[in-house]
Amino acid sequence: MNNNELQELIGSWFPNPEVTIASVVVEENQESSDLSTEKNVEKITAKEGINPSLLSFTEEDSEFLTILVKPEHLHSLMKQLKNNPKTQFDYLYCLTGMDWGKELGVVYHLESTVYRHQLVVKVNTEDRENPVFDSVCDIWKTAEFHEREVFDFFGIKFNNHPNLKYLFLTEEWEGYPLRKDYVDEVNMVIK
Repeated sequence: MNNNELQELIGSWFPNPEVTIASVVVEENQESSDLSTEKNVEKITAKEGINPSLLSFTEEDSEFLTILVKPEHLHSLMKQLKNNPKTQFDYLYCLTGMDWGKELGVVYHLESTVYRHQLVVKVNTEDRENPVFDSVCDIWKTAEFHEREVFDFFGIKFNNHPNLKYLFLTEEWEGYPLRKDYVDEVNMVIK
């Protein structure tokens, strides 16, 4: 399955309700119009710029298809990616915490050992005070330690994690050392 086919399949799992509303409006207007259905669909997506999926896809600056997902859809998407017989992303080979300045997030690298395709999933939040995402360790057991590391260094919490506690840092440690706004006068070496 190539990236376009993956995008079409995965995008269909999370249809955008705005597209349904827009197509109903067009159908009602079609009675008084000579436009064909094909032209109406083009009009909806091009003129109004409505994404047919709640997910965003890109391949920019990457060799992999990348999915941008909202936090509320993360667990559902990941479960579907692993369990769907057409995708079978059974291997989570990298889970990384990220600080993009205004946003904190997590990047997941997945591979299907059955179909040999790879995918990147990104999730982020602007809530730097209390960043929370759903855990995926019930889907891929290896995520349990990766999520603890992200919690340690970025302060991102994971709902339903069975043992979310510090992995490398002590309980007394203040702050999150891999955040861009982290300052430690004692331990930081500044050149």
